[in-house]
Amino acid sequence: MTELDTMRDHMLAAIAASASLDALDTVRVDALGKQGRITQLLKTLGKMSPDERQVQGPRIQALRETVASAIATRKAELERADLDARLASETLDMTLPVEPALVGTIHPVSQVMDELAEIFADLGFAVATGPEIEDDWHNFTALNIPESHPARAMHDTFYCEPQPDGDGSYADGVARKMLLRTHTSPVQIRTMLTQKPPIRIIAPGRTYRSDSDATHTPMFHQVEGLVIDKGITLGHLKWTLETFLKAFFERDDITLRLRPSYFPFTEPSAEVDVGYTMVKGKRVIGGGPDSDGGGWMEVLGSGMVHPKVIAACGLDPAEYQGFAFGCGIDRLAMLKYGMDDLRAFFDGDIRWLKHYGFSALDVPTLSGGVGA
Repeated sequence: MTELDTMRDHMLAAIAASASLDALDTVRVDALGKQGRITQLLKTLGKMSPDERQVQGPRIQALRETVASAIATRKAELERADLDARLASETLDMTLPVEPALVGTIHPVSQVMDELAEIFADLGFAVATGPEIEDDWHNFTALNIPESHPARAMHDTFYCEPQPDGDGSYADGVARKMLLRTHTSPVQIRTMLTQKPPIRIIAPGRTYRSDSDATHTPMFHQVEGLVIDKGITLGHLKWTLETFLKAFFERDDITLRLRPSYFPFTEPSAEVDVGYTMVKGKRVIGGGPDSDGGGWMEVLGSGMVHPKVIAACGLDPAEYQGFAFGCGIDRLAMLKYGMDDLRAFFDGDIRWLKHYGFSALDVPTLSGGVGA
């Protein structure tokens, strides 16, 4: 056996023994690289005599072709084995649904709206809605808000151009001022005008006021509650609010305080305070003002529906009474879930939403818990 035959056998054995593509590439470089053994043999052909070159040239070329062919064959085998291993490990369960994995999150405001609807539905309340562009009669006048009230001023209310009917005239001949509603109370008026008592509704939705700081934004969310029936008293209001707050904050140690106040559309009117305790420097709803660092926090406005409001909706205030309450949905979310800046609700920051958002499967239920 000549020296070329011995070199061929050693190289073929090394190729066959290569267990990976990296090992095979090392054999290729050693044999066929710029400084490879076969490459060096090819360089010696120029120094040979014509007779030697005629004999050795074909043998060296044959060695080169044999080794190159063996390397290509072994590379194909290793690549096929690697693909088979990947196919075996990267299986696909064809029985799974084709929908992508859930990656979206529910905004805290939407979550709290769902929580409110679930709680009040259990108390027999329906959800009512109304237009966000209102006229001043529904937004102010019908709610017993006088013309001189500061809430009607331009610096508090976003006014629009009056909107006539399609033929350019107004249905009642009055060109009413149009505005972005400043509260969801107009929904109460529209409900009383179209439904007969007994009435039990909540009206969540967007509202608009010219204000902006850490706890106020030009657009925010409110929920109003309204009950109209015979024999309604302030005791019914207090029980309803106490039941709601216990369910919403998921605590039985909720304590309420009703402070006399003034709202044009309720008489008597009351601010509703809830007791809180201090936990790690933060206010936590529950407990009471007698606990360490505890106190009172205002969360709601409420009162008995003013007789003028009932009469403006075509009902007899001597026969029907009612109570109403309202609060900011954004503020409820901040209190329950520990958020400290209202403006972040509307910044559109996906990082904030991933931190505070809720899974689409976290549907509020009284049996499973309205909170996450």
